[in-house]
Amino acid sequence: MGAGGITSNLKSARDNIILRRKDENYNVVEEFETGLRKIGAFMGDYVEVGCNSVLCPGTIIGPHTNVYPLSRVRGQIAANSIFKDASHVTLKD
Repeated sequence: MGAGGITSNLKSARDNIILRRKDENYNVVEEFETGLRKIGAFMGDYVEVGCNSVLCPGTIIGPHTNVYPLSRVRGQIAANSIFKDASHVTLKD
């Protein structure tokens, strides 16, 4: 985690967190009701999160992924990815 990185654990709507597993095209395959109002982020091994990035509640980041500084990350990011923003996610070679 880079300096100033934040793992938010409470949604602004204050309802329960639902985790969503997605396929390689980011289509929702399965949903998990956590029953929790507070839950942070899940990060795989060797994830690097840039400075001043925010990980929204229930974010899932696959192993060996890099997140650019100043990013807002939510949902699921595939393993071996480079995340710049929601519209710019690429797989590593």
